[in-house]
Amino acid sequence: MAAIAVWTGRLKGNLNLMRDYASLLSGSAGRLVLSLAYFVCVANALSVGDFGLFATASATGIVLSRIAGFGFVSPLYRVATARSRLIGAYTAGLLAAFALSLPLVAIAAAGFYLFFFHGEMGIGAFAAIIAAEVLCWRSLEIVTIVNNGLGRFARGAIIVIAGSAIRAAAAVGFLLLGGGSLATWSLAYLGANAVAAVLAVLFYYPRQPLRFRPELYLARWRDSVSVAGAEVIFYLQSELDKLLVLSLGGPQAAGIYAILMRLIDLTALPIRAFNTMIVQRMMRNPALVGRWPVRWGVEAGVAVVSIAGLAALGGFLHVFPTALGDNVADAAPLVLAALAVPAFRNLIEYESELLYARGRTTLRALILAIVGLIKAGFLVMLLRTVPTAEGLVLGLNGLFFALWIVSAAATYAALDWSRPPRARRAVTPVPQPGE
Repeated sequence: MAAIAVWTGRLKGNLNLMRDYASLLSGSAGRLVLSLAYFVCVANALSVGDFGLFATASATGIVLSRIAGFGFVSPLYRVATARSRLIGAYTAGLLAAFALSLPLVAIAAAGFYLFFFHGEMGIGAFAAIIAAEVLCWRSLEIVTIVNNGLGRFARGAIIVIAGSAIRAAAAVGFLLLGGGSLATWSLAYLGANAVAAVLAVLFYYPRQPLRFRPELYLARWRDSVSVAGAEVIFYLQSELDKLLVLSLGGPQAAGIYAILMRLIDLTALPIRAFNTMIVQRMMRNPALVGRWPVRWGVEAGVAVVSIAGLAALGGFLHVFPTALGDNVADAAPLVLAALAVPAFRNLIEYESELLYARGRTTLRALILAIVGLIKAGFLVMLLRTVPTAEGLVLGLNGLFFALWIVSAAATYAALDWSRPPRARRAVTPVPQPGE
């Protein structure tokens, strides 16, 4: 009877896991369709150069959004996962941290503008895009993160789909009205993100009274700052290529590159749903990926899914190059040349999430900084030595392979040595209730 009870518990746990992943995946699938519609409309409503500027400014906003709040969303997520009654107290802490961080965000944004965008786009358009990412879309993400922490994955999926739908509707309207300038689109983008954020907060954020509890926050500040630093470094190294292409190649080259990388980014959505699940599982069972067969099996699965997604998209665009519009057609021949890029990019992101799940936030930041520096050096070398766009894209496969080697070696070394001695000698995971 005991064996049957254990087997039943494991079956129930696996079914719950599959249900939760299906909820997350449905959100990713919905976002994939809407993101594709949004991308196609914006890419064709703007000129290639303006799209490159918009995509690069948006990427800058994503980096800056990780400074906002000084990473206090991490303690909020952990509380939502394990001690949900404290959500109100930690939300108050997040709001305070957000307010304190805004001057730093503004200073950093001014620096980015002067160094990369001055003379290429108006400061009003740049400020609108940054505000959309930092104030609006980040707020929607926080609502989603809290709901995922509470195990409300279906709600999290709805929030993401609804937000993506609002942005897609704004893009469709912009295209149907004949497109326009980058300044006009930046205001429409800010408005769409603001509406999405307000609706997410009003309808889906847990209703708890806000209680300011500084004594709780002081114990979490080191984790928060480490997470903020790691996320800023992660997104900076992830988006640095767009900034470098803009500064070395100009808006037109940045536009082609941004279109290509946006198509590659679409393959990461199902992987990010998987990352969310494995982070929660590792918080409960730190030895989940302790054995090397499991590690290589998961990495192979991530790589295969990533390559298959881009191969399907690239094959479609090879047969129908103008299916996504004339501007996207300029980058369509390059998609299949970048076949290995999404696999290595997604694996680096997955390995970073493993370190976060284990609580190795300082090491995570250090590893991402090293990866970012290597990436910047290799990319500058490619941009200056490779004369053709196809040669540059082919070179990106080798670049990301080298980055993955560095990331994987450092990540798994950190995971192995973060276990106590007994755990390093016997790494077989201990079954948890319901698994």
